[in-house]
Amino acid sequence: MSSPGTYIVVLKSGQAKTIQIGKLAQMDIRKGYYAYVGSALGPGGVEARLKHHRKVSAKPHWHLDYLRAETEFYQAYALYSPDRKECEWAVVLDGSEAVSESMKGFGSSDCRCSSHLFYFASHKNMVRAIHLIEVVQRINLDVSI
Repeated sequence: MSSPGTYIVVLKSGQAKTIQIGKLAQMDIRKGYYAYVGSALGPGGVEARLKHHRKVSAKPHWHLDYLRAETEFYQAYALYSPDRKECEWAVVLDGSEAVSESMKGFGSSDCRCSSHLFYFASHKNMVRAIHLIEVVQRINLDVSI
């Protein structure tokens, strides 16, 4: 499906380490889960973007490409719609008690959000926070593994 939409990529980190995120900064990653909220409204839509994020990029382009190189692709969620929802979802996650840490400035250089990347120490909290998006937005997300 080449439909546009908004998505969440969940990455799993099995160890703690410090990595460089392009020109943004160095980032200390920890064992746990990272949920990145993004949108893909152009050619190829959500499926093309998720295909990109599933693999390690030889030429990193987005902030997430640098994190992806050091983590495992775990899961993705999507809403197929021409409406950009990533900032609304980021605000929901940023206010959720289930989030262990908001990674300031990550993936949000083109908007006013504090971040589009959120760290969860546990799988349970990650699932809880993503479910909160569904409740607040009154939607059902498609799940892709």
